[in-house]
Amino acid sequence: MIGAFGLMIMGMVIGDAGFAALKGFLDAPSAAITFGGALLATLMGTQSIPAFINGLKSFTLIFKPFAANEEEIIKTIINLSNVARKEGLLSLEEAANSMDNEFLKKGILLIVDGTDPELVRSILETELSCVETRHKDVIGFWDNLGASGPAWGMIGTLIGLINMLANLSDVSSVGPNMAVALVTTFYGSVLANWICTPVSNKLKSNTASEIAMKEVMVEGLLSIQAGENPRVIEEKLKSFLSPERRSKLNTGEGEGEQA
Repeated sequence: MIGAFGLMIMGMVIGDAGFAALKGFLDAPSAAITFGGALLATLMGTQSIPAFINGLKSFTLIFKPFAANEEEIIKTIINLSNVARKEGLLSLEEAANSMDNEFLKKGILLIVDGTDPELVRSILETELSCVETRHKDVIGFWDNLGASGPAWGMIGTLIGLINMLANLSDVSSVGPNMAVALVTTFYGSVLANWICTPVSNKLKSNTASEIAMKEVMVEGLLSIQAGENPRVIEEKLKSFLSPERRSKLNTGEGEGEQA
């Protein structure tokens, strides 16, 4: 993000004017029209003010590392399946109480309670669907803001052009007024392509990783409940991984067995 901003600044100051050229890219009315208009238009399309504020706060999520490790989840489920095979499903309750992952913990407690497998799948998949819906709402916020930025930048440009054409008698003012008019389009493009689109893409990537990880948990837990062999469960869950990641998982297990 800092690098992209630095490239923009470099493009502005690389000419003969140097850093003095930055003044031409600063215009308060243009910023108010573009950023203010885009934010207010997005607010109009948001369900509530708290949802709008929550959308803005989600910006910080792109700087936090997302811990999605399907390999570790598979190893955990294999360990659980070995415990269940030797000591029974009721023995998993103790393991569940020591887990930090609430989704996996919930699934284990459901099967320990003897819940019907189809009901377990329904409950967990419903939660998955709700998580995906909540994430889509936040992602949609950034998509809407990214679409509004260039649109309001164009509105500002049109306003500037209209004001310029209304005062063509002063030819010396045409150049400066045209520059100011184009600044709003610049602001709109920066808002969309420097902030909104990258944030949206990062959140989509995180959501896809989270959903994939939880799908591994669902299939693993249902396989444990069905009493399947741990080796069969392992092969089933490996289908969620790419061939390269499967080989790494195999290597890790081999080293563990040798130890």
